[in-house]
Amino acid sequence: MASRKEVAELAGVSEATVSRVLNNVGPLKEETKERVLAAALKLGYTPSSLAQSFARKRSGNLGVVMPYLPKARLFSTYYFSEILSGIGSKAREEGYDLLMLFRNAEEPMDYSELFKMRKIDACIVLGAKEEPGELASLRRLKEEGHPFCLINQHFEGEAFHEVDADHVEGCWQAVRHLLDQGFTRIAFLNGPESYSNSRDRLTGYAHALAESNIPLDDSILFEGNFNRKSGVIAAKEMLPLLNEIDAIVAANDRMAIGLQQGLQELGIPRDHIPAIVGYDDSDAAELTTPALSSVRVPFYELGEIAVVKVLELEGTNLSETSASSQVIQIKLPTELVIRASSNIMNPKEE
Repeated sequence: MASRKEVAELAGVSEATVSRVLNNVGPLKEETKERVLAAALKLGYTPSSLAQSFARKRSGNLGVVMPYLPKARLFSTYYFSEILSGIGSKAREEGYDLLMLFRNAEEPMDYSELFKMRKIDACIVLGAKEEPGELASLRRLKEEGHPFCLINQHFEGEAFHEVDADHVEGCWQAVRHLLDQGFTRIAFLNGPESYSNSRDRLTGYAHALAESNIPLDDSILFEGNFNRKSGVIAAKEMLPLLNEIDAIVAANDRMAIGLQQGLQELGIPRDHIPAIVGYDDSDAAELTTPALSSVRVPFYELGEIAVVKVLELEGTNLSETSASSQVIQIKLPTELVIRASSNIMNPKEE
């Protein structure tokens, strides 16, 4: 493998000049650049990526922070796989590598330290929760002016960069669809309140009911943790009230599918299971029997947009004042996809 010294000798310049040309640092004559690049090409010289990162004071890595959930297959979960596909595709286009970072379940992650150690140039945070330690770490990132972005999470009263979907509208669409078919006792299986998208969905649910003058009934509000098993558990909790429930909205497809399975396992005939609408419109929604109506969320696009926006911030000196005037707050629309699980007007429609 050729060395930088050999490139310098062939081009008739110093090693420092070779370094400046290859790292695009400082003013240089066009003729000098051409000689160095031609020499490097002829010798097949490839500079060390580590050396380049130090010279440029950047790592070339885009950090992606993921929740640590023991025994959970995160990468096979539709939500994470779609977002990560969008992030990875756009990061590759922009010439960045992804550095996957998993939170310690016992303590908040020090995001700021990742930047100080030059492990990452920018950061996208998935699965953030409204917890004191998490909030403190994010506030510190903002105060120090590091480029970062949240996906699918926002904190009340905080001006963090975020890319999200309109979950208020999405859940409103689901409930409105059921109300339009004459259902009035609509149960809601939501996710944990520590996630802003759970709170947004509850808001959309309540708005739709209020428009039809139906009061919120806490007795038919249930909580899961977004996995299929919590849907099965919710089915048992709903069983004593099933005669009072004619439709159900679940905050994601995995819980909705668990709910369908749980009710069937409890001996409820398929034609006696309430109308169900899920959320996410994952691939599995079309594979259930009956096929699951669901709110489609553009997760792939969320990932792509987050990369574009956070890299626009990368390299910018963001003080707390300037960052607040450049806050990224994007909400993408959702779309209700109607299938047989909730469509009594045409139950065979897929």
